[in-house]
Amino acid sequence: MFIDRTIRHTMSKHNSTFLSCTVTILFLLLVNTCHVTAQDDWTERFPAFRIAGNLYYVGSKGLANYLITTPKGHILINSDLEANVPLIRASIESLGFKFSDVKILLISHAHWDHCAGSARIKELTGAKYMVMDTDVPVVESGGRTDFQYANDQSTLYRPTKVDRVLHDGDVIKLGGVMLVAHLTPGHTKGCTTWTMKVKDGSGTRDVVIVGSPNVNPGYKLVGNTLYPKIAEDYGRMFKVLKSLTCDIFLGAHGSYYGMEGKYQRLKSGDATAFIDSDGYKAYVAEREQAFLKELEKQRSITP
Repeated sequence: MFIDRTIRHTMSKHNSTFLSCTVTILFLLLVNTCHVTAQDDWTERFPAFRIAGNLYYVGSKGLANYLITTPKGHILINSDLEANVPLIRASIESLGFKFSDVKILLISHAHWDHCAGSARIKELTGAKYMVMDTDVPVVESGGRTDFQYANDQSTLYRPTKVDRVLHDGDVIKLGGVMLVAHLTPGHTKGCTTWTMKVKDGSGTRDVVIVGSPNVNPGYKLVGNTLYPKIAEDYGRMFKVLKSLTCDIFLGAHGSYYGMEGKYQRLKSGDATAFIDSDGYKAYVAEREQAFLKELEKQRSITP
């Protein structure tokens, strides 16, 4: 009986361990699958379209790019992956504009999915590359000085020379268009939210293109020796975002603002599909709560 109980106890422990390991492996596979799926749409073609006035969407399904056209040439926001450059070019040309007329290249922040194609776009167009000061070292190192991803080879890209170093509040001007660079740090040290005005019908709309308010998996908000002020910077970012006037809500990823659904509404004849002041406020509020929850969680487990 003793031996039988011992064997059964041992088998029970092994079975429990096996079940636990199996659940863990399945969970990791699920997470990895979701991660891969999320990246699959980064290079998936999406129709280029006019959002309002002289502002156009020229990105992929998962990565957002914006073209602002002017009589003196065009401004492009975000370069995405280097593999996306032909897609961006095709999108711009499908609208009847010349890719070579891109005179200024801007980014939302110095992560590979938004700036890895910058070197190639500069080569093809001669555009002047303008980046927020605290993201310049990351861009010019090809991601090798990023506080989170410097040692991840899959996130590195071709180092790209910056032509104009931007600072909070700087204005980009071209052909009568003005964009304002707002430093909204945290996601990267130089994460930038862009604002501009577009003529829409008989009126003018305030556009906000959010850099990123997200706390990525693995981000250390407490005791981060490589980014000591990260939590403070996130707080600053949310303060800035809440202060902005927004009619047309956009962002570095279409998923921030429900791009696909709004595009379908636009196609169906709803000219106001991208006017979403309430959606902007709700998104910022939800992201701030997510940040505060993660900050509290990390504080509670930090000795």
